[in-house]
Amino acid sequence: MKTNRVARWYVVVLVGSVVGFTAAYDAGMTVFEGRPRTALESLEVVVQTYTTTGYGQDAPWASTPMNLLVVTMQVASLVLIFSAFPAIIVPLIEDSLSTTPPAERRDVTDHVVVCHATSHTRSLIEELSERGVSYVILEPDRETAIQLYERDMAVVHGDPQSLDDLERVAVADARALVTDAEDDVDLSVVASTRELAPELPVYTVAQETEYVEYHQLAGADEVFLPRELLGRGLANKVRNTVDTEIEGGAVADEDFTIGEVAVAADSDVAGATLGDSAVREQNGAQVIGVWSGGRFHTLPCPDVTLDEQTVLLLVGREMAVESIAKRAGSSVRTYGRGAVVVAGAGVVGRTVADAVVSDGIESTVLDLEDTPRVDVVGDVTDEETLREAGVADARTVVLALDSDTVTLVAAFVIGKVAPDVEIVARADETQNVRKLYHAGVDYVLSLSTVAGRLLAAEILESEDPISLDQQIRLVRRDPGSLAGQTLGEARLREETGCAVVAVEHRDGRVTTALRDWTEIEATDHLVVAGTDDALARFDERRTT
Repeated sequence: MKTNRVARWYVVVLVGSVVGFTAAYDAGMTVFEGRPRTALESLEVVVQTYTTTGYGQDAPWASTPMNLLVVTMQVASLVLIFSAFPAIIVPLIEDSLSTTPPAERRDVTDHVVVCHATSHTRSLIEELSERGVSYVILEPDRETAIQLYERDMAVVHGDPQSLDDLERVAVADARALVTDAEDDVDLSVVASTRELAPELPVYTVAQETEYVEYHQLAGADEVFLPRELLGRGLANKVRNTVDTEIEGGAVADEDFTIGEVAVAADSDVAGATLGDSAVREQNGAQVIGVWSGGRFHTLPCPDVTLDEQTVLLLVGREMAVESIAKRAGSSVRTYGRGAVVVAGAGVVGRTVADAVVSDGIESTVLDLEDTPRVDVVGDVTDEETLREAGVADARTVVLALDSDTVTLVAAFVIGKVAPDVEIVARADETQNVRKLYHAGVDYVLSLSTVAGRLLAAEILESEDPISLDQQIRLVRRDPGSLAGQTLGEARLREETGCAVVAVEHRDGRVTTALRDWTEIEATDHLVVAGTDDALARFDERRTT
């Protein structure tokens, strides 16, 4: 610590000056005054000077050199006295008054040891707290540890690479250990953990792809690359979460539409849950999925809170979808393929570009550096560069940049160049998500949120893992054993995760204004929305 270094230097200077002045005084009294003194008597005079207790036995001095020496000692003593306040006294007082995190936590069991408090692990800690799982943070930086302790978080100040410090957080009794630092530090932490707890599940967050193998060789059970997962999530938003082709036949109704609606912060439904908002099932339209807080929620999801970070996926009559959009304080963005501009050719950008290309969507990659993967070289905050990349004619722009600040500026510039283009963005820090929405970004996925939820799902073996690349399909099915029931009696949304969004009757009529009392006829065909797993449950239900 800096304070300790200053204190050590102060002691060195103090002792050195006392020894030096003692020798000089002893020599001066012999040479200039003709009154020899022993070393102990000379030391006594120097100490009297430094402690300002005064002199007696030797004053006054007849020679000029001795008077100058005594004056020098007096000035030096004043300098050292006043220097002691900032160097030693004040830091000691501050340390005694400051909050000190505990040196150990041996009283916990079945906990998660979190090494290093990063944006990724803090998101993980939030997930653990929400699920009632105990944790201990082992943080090497004292100031960070103090800040966490003052926020009532379970933290111990110590080095995760140290065997002693790992023992102080009861690592042998933990349920898992997570480390997120530089790759070389992570390797050291894993090696130390394996010495103390060979069977403990250890999870690491790798910074670079090429280090994954070394994490595994060190003994990590699972190595995560959040940037790749983040890219997959952004790509899924771009290439349509809903398959607009209806399997088994098209709905014979030109008014049937699929779209998404963003929730405005000042709208009527903001702050309510999806189940309480009365927008999940409107007359002629239904919510079949929700993006919220950087996560895609599939049905039934009634407890999702609607806020400015929420995007609703809707299926139904155009007028009904527009009515929900009005309540949400925004407009409808209909589904359809279009050109995509990817800004940033890093891990996230490359993942998005590869996914888009594999899906047959036209794409352009924009980056500052000219590499084989880049189509347009330039600054994403420059209007001419954006026009050259074709932003004005694109359907979506993906901001996969390493800097949230640059992403924020780019969002404003894109909003000026192409006001109607959809903007999908990556955020490194969770606290910047709200800023990006205010800048006009339509959908933001936070790197730290993705990493935290991914780690929590793996550690807790969650039955509801983070869903970033699921796709909702629309299928046309005969009712089977569901015939004769009402939609309310069938409880398909709650029990299978599917939603019946339309009913085709034998005479060709299409009903989208569905209610709980809508009866399912044996001659009907149901248009059902759901993920592959949900549709499998639906098929099992209707065939039994």
